[in-house]
Amino acid sequence: MHSAPLFVRLQVIFARVCYNDSVTTPGLPAFLRKGGNPLQHSFFGLRDVLRRLTRPVFALGLAAAILLPAPRVSAGASGWELAASAISGLIAYKSTLDTMLDIGNNANYQRQSLLQDRSANGTDANASDVRAVDNVMQRLTADGMYVLPANNLPFTWHVNNSALFNAACYPTDYISVNRGLVRVLGGNEAELAAVLGHEMTHGLAHHSAETYAKTMAAYYGLSLLNMATGVMDWQQLQALTAYSSAKLFTLPKEYEADEGGFYLAARAGFNPGGGAAAMARMDAYLSQQSRNFEEYQDPEEQKRENYNDHPDTLLREKRLLGLLTDYSAGHVTVRERKTVCIDGKELLTGRFTAEDYDDTAENADLLAGELGRLFHDEAQVSGWGFVAGKPWADQRAPLLTEAVAREGLTAKLSALVHAAYAGEAASGAREKLVQREQQQAAESEKARQALEHASEKDIKRMRMNSDIYSDYGDSDKALALIDRAISLPNLDDRAESLAIRGRALAVRGDFAAALHDADAGCAQDAKNAYNFLNRADIYWMKGDRAAALADCARAAEADEKNPYSYLMSGMLYDEQGDRAQALASYRKLHEVAPKLRRIPDEYLKEIDPAALAQIEKERAAAKKAAAEKKQQEEKEKKEQKRA
Repeated sequence: MHSAPLFVRLQVIFARVCYNDSVTTPGLPAFLRKGGNPLQHSFFGLRDVLRRLTRPVFALGLAAAILLPAPRVSAGASGWELAASAISGLIAYKSTLDTMLDIGNNANYQRQSLLQDRSANGTDANASDVRAVDNVMQRLTADGMYVLPANNLPFTWHVNNSALFNAACYPTDYISVNRGLVRVLGGNEAELAAVLGHEMTHGLAHHSAETYAKTMAAYYGLSLLNMATGVMDWQQLQALTAYSSAKLFTLPKEYEADEGGFYLAARAGFNPGGGAAAMARMDAYLSQQSRNFEEYQDPEEQKRENYNDHPDTLLREKRLLGLLTDYSAGHVTVRERKTVCIDGKELLTGRFTAEDYDDTAENADLLAGELGRLFHDEAQVSGWGFVAGKPWADQRAPLLTEAVAREGLTAKLSALVHAAYAGEAASGAREKLVQREQQQAAESEKARQALEHASEKDIKRMRMNSDIYSDYGDSDKALALIDRAISLPNLDDRAESLAIRGRALAVRGDFAAALHDADAGCAQDAKNAYNFLNRADIYWMKGDRAAALADCARAAEADEKNPYSYLMSGMLYDEQGDRAQALASYRKLHEVAPKLRRIPDEYLKEIDPAALAQIEKERAAAKKAAAEKKQQEEKEKKEQKRA
């Protein structure tokens, strides 16, 4: 019998012995990784700022003020001083953008995004909700026909237990889906696809990173003007920054995400009316049904100027219906949010079918979506399958088929459709559709070419992220990324890539293929200690400790300063009960990397008692701080309830 994979055994080992981290990080340790990212705390300190759709943009301006205090320039500043301050704002923009993009392309942060979401919002226990989201996301990621940029992670998602109507895409391409969203949409896959495609577009286009960086630059620019004029106090400056960010940066990206979500969902085979229908449903829910003050939208408030960074819901529905009209070669429209038309002529009207809200607009949008798909997919009227004397039906359009049968509209539909195609030559509508899709195909090809020329830096990050996914037991994403890296012409280290792929295959359980790749990696580059460490890990997962220890020794020969060969051998010896050899390995680890803090207490006590005492002191302080924080949070909750 094979032993459990390393990522499972590490969990057991780390639960059994107390490792020396003063701050415990959720998730499984990744001791084969080449070091952590120092920006981790910055990221989680800003996570509430960065979550799409869940925090007012005012927080962005406030965060900018906290992180980057305004440059100080005297009232009589010279032009050179003002120019220097402006340049500092540009530097802040570039630096912030680079940092956010780096954070977004780190699989460890993606994992932490998931853990943070679970901790804050729980997990939806309803299997139907989870299944609906999984089905939609799997289709979108498999069939959405998008090009994942070289510096993006594969999408991952989770359905949390929040009752709020919401979803969010983190900078790490992690999509958080609230239970409330799934329930309000009734699990309708077309509507879910549009919403989740919207969130995917935020991730693909790096909207969070762009918006945050621009907000930083805006704060600097407004600070500069204020220092020259002195017309605003600090609070006014924050408010103006928030307003500028909401209206100038975030709002346009929401329209862009709506459009991106429309096409992702349509290409994946979902009803293209789903986006408009989701907006209709959202408007009805937020303005008529919701009892939660955090999400309720007063219809009158929408008519006044506000800080909202999202467009008016009904305007979004209208724009999405405009995309549907274009998608249908200009034929399909919805009049007055209820009447479905072909070339401006009424076909049918959406019905009121819900018990607790008026869903006429939602139903009309879904009917229009099915009609639009048929016009899009069929270049000739013959593709509609009209047969004289028989009722019309099409499996691709179940809602439309049912409505046409119920109202006896076969003859009317046939006449309108035939007339629509007959007029295409004169209107040029079909030609416009073809040209638009050719342009979209050209843009996709441009993105594919950019991926083909990915830099060595991006490819190296793909390898690192693949290794991290293996650490967490996600062999699918690990293999997808490493295969992607190996396929690119600028691959900088084929040997290490093969060893990493071998480890990912071992996580999947395919040890023969894993050793085939790892053997090739070790043969191609025997000077890289990590190639042997990856193969040692494969042997360990396979249950062959002797072979694993032999590769640890080879890794130490290749690089005697690499601490992970001693860490792994120490864990292996400890696992098989050889305490003397384990102590020797951990002692060597402490010599080469005293700050790594991966030595179990029972061994560190013998190796460096003073270091253990310091660690225990830090643990006690961290425990006390955590208790005080929890006490403060409970106090604030009680005060909120009283208020």
